[in-house]
Amino acid sequence: MIRLFLSLCSILPLKINHIFGALIGKSLYIFGSEAKRVSAQNVEICFPELSLKDQKSLVKNALIHTGKNLTESGLIWNQSFSKNVNYVFDFNGEHYLDNQKKTILLVPHIGCWELTGRVLANTRKVTFMYKPLRSQKQNDYLFKRRNKGNLTMVSADKSGILKIQRALKNRELIGMLPDQDPGEEGGIMSPFFNKEANTMTLLAKIANKNDLQVLMFWAKRLPKGRGYELNLEPVELDLNGDTLEDHVASMNRCVEDLIRKMPEQYMWSYKRFKATHSYN
Repeated sequence: MIRLFLSLCSILPLKINHIFGALIGKSLYIFGSEAKRVSAQNVEICFPELSLKDQKSLVKNALIHTGKNLTESGLIWNQSFSKNVNYVFDFNGEHYLDNQKKTILLVPHIGCWELTGRVLANTRKVTFMYKPLRSQKQNDYLFKRRNKGNLTMVSADKSGILKIQRALKNRELIGMLPDQDPGEEGGIMSPFFNKEANTMTLLAKIANKNDLQVLMFWAKRLPKGRGYELNLEPVELDLNGDTLEDHVASMNRCVEDLIRKMPEQYMWSYKRFKATHSYN
């Protein structure tokens, strides 16, 4: 059923695809879905200064973008990298990729993150680390569509870290999503919107060990299905100090700053604070 739905989404023009996705997002809001419940709690945690009316408005708009993210993923996954590139309206900061330093990409769950690695992989070799899904069928489906051409997907485990190191040695681009709960062994508690969140340490460790250039990378979703604006921006991990804890805190702050610029496009439906917060 899910595969049929995503196949349908893949044949819709992007403008129609996003209208369809917006309708799904509005339904998630109207019918009191779990996505709405989790998003509302996360928005309340992260934006306590907003009025209840403004929080509800942000949740509604965020769910509309969640719907668009769902439908556009079917489109992106089922098309070639070269066709994916056609959706890019503008690409800011691409010159940072010409730096002589090896580069790691920090890719938060904001905008159309599925597009980022595929656009780069159209002309460059890119290795992305991912967290496998619980459903083996869904995992196999996504892996088949993500792991192709110049784009290599590696799991977040010891074998994946070895592949990351090998890719670095070959001067390939490396990408990581920094705002997932990494579990008990892969993270430390670090401030995120003034609340402690279990945060991955791997990106900071690899960046420091290999003296890498760290670039924040995101694809802003443009209105009315016009496409996407890609952005690369340097990130300094040592702004708060020299320890691993300081660098992880800096990473979280950079992600937070980006979210504040376009909060409606962030994936608020993810239980980011599950290590310290009970989602009711």
